[in-house]
Amino acid sequence: MRIWKKTTLSVCAAFFTVLALLSFLVPDGDELNEETAEDCCRRRRSRHQSPLGPTFLVTLILSAPEDRDGRDAVRQTWFRFLPSDCQAYFAIGTRGMSQSNFDALDSEMTDYHDILTLPDIADTYNSLTDKLVAAFTWLIDNVEFSYVFKADLDTFARIHVLADELHRSESEALPLYWGFFDGRARVKNKGRWAESSWILCDRYLPHARGGGYVLSVNIVDFVANNAAILRRFSSEDVSVGVWTAALDVERRHDPRFDTEHVSRGCHNSYIVTHKQDPTALRTLYNNLLETGRLCGTYGEYRQRLSYIYDWSVPPSLCCIRNDTSIP
Repeated sequence: MRIWKKTTLSVCAAFFTVLALLSFLVPDGDELNEETAEDCCRRRRSRHQSPLGPTFLVTLILSAPEDRDGRDAVRQTWFRFLPSDCQAYFAIGTRGMSQSNFDALDSEMTDYHDILTLPDIADTYNSLTDKLVAAFTWLIDNVEFSYVFKADLDTFARIHVLADELHRSESEALPLYWGFFDGRARVKNKGRWAESSWILCDRYLPHARGGGYVLSVNIVDFVANNAAILRRFSSEDVSVGVWTAALDVERRHDPRFDTEHVSRGCHNSYIVTHKQDPTALRTLYNNLLETGRLCGTYGEYRQRLSYIYDWSVPPSLCCIRNDTSIP
């Protein structure tokens, strides 16, 4: 009995000694909660960090595997204006891709470091919105950046001008959604852009046209983090307009973005111009090199009137093309 009591006392003493030591080693509840929150924020911030270092502006172009000629035309023209703090990627879906396309893409990736492969995305017209979401998610997970400029392969951009203006406006409070906006477009019910599940209203919600637009990282992060519950629409630019509809952002309409489904012509003030084939891309590039003007020696011309978006009226009345002075 005496031995049992002595052993019990020894075990109890050891137990309370361990508890006393742990009280010094383990923080109290408040300290633990503070550290956990700090660790969580640190892990969250790491999604925006890249071993390549911070990138101010990312240019993202949605491309198809077989579009090598188009990618080369972009590389040989306006990509040469990329500032040193900017990075460019061609996003390509590779799910179900043929072996010949894989081989060609491997060769291209050996020559260049601007291909972003998306293995879960099949590269089709119907997957453009999914491709955009996957590319946004990859950027958030792998690149530290401030803005993304989404463009098409047939877009020409004075990317150095975009970057300069973004640097000047970086201190503004609201996240930026910058492009050429439309709020009165009718919903398509046939063709490859038909929206079979559109139930929101009788027009598309206001959105920047898809030939090129700029988004702050906050908006890209919102899309990436909510990708699982965001409804996809056939048109990726319409989808972005819907996803950002409830967000407190600056929607900056700029007529210098010639980004509609047809080009409005040529104006020396244009920062972005859409629907340009590889020959036109090279012409615009050479114009800038030789004359310093986008339209070169042939001068400006107009194919379609522009407009200033009127945010004070209903979207169906937003966009009246009645002023020839607007580029």
